[in-house]
Amino acid sequence: MAASALQTRLRRIEGQVQGVQRMLEGDRDCEEVLTQLLSIRSAVEAACVLMTEQHLRDCVFGDAEESASDRVQEVMDAVRLLVRSGA
Repeated sequence: MAASALQTRLRRIEGQVQGVQRMLEGDRDCEEVLTQLLSIRSAVEAACVLMTEQHLRDCVFGDAEESASDRVQEVMDAVRLLVRSGA
């Protein structure tokens, strides 16, 4: 995944958030707003997964100089961050 793919996702999320703001200003039904908020949450979680994958590819496994135990520790740290986020 290139940084541009993550940026594209983030711009889409930004547009969704702006859409929810317009929904609130337009006094839209609470259930419609909640549906859009849940969609935003899913999109953020997907962005987190992409960022975690990129971190693993570039930062953890990209450096052949590190020992296997250091790499495993970095993977576990990334997984802990992802799990802690609720993704």
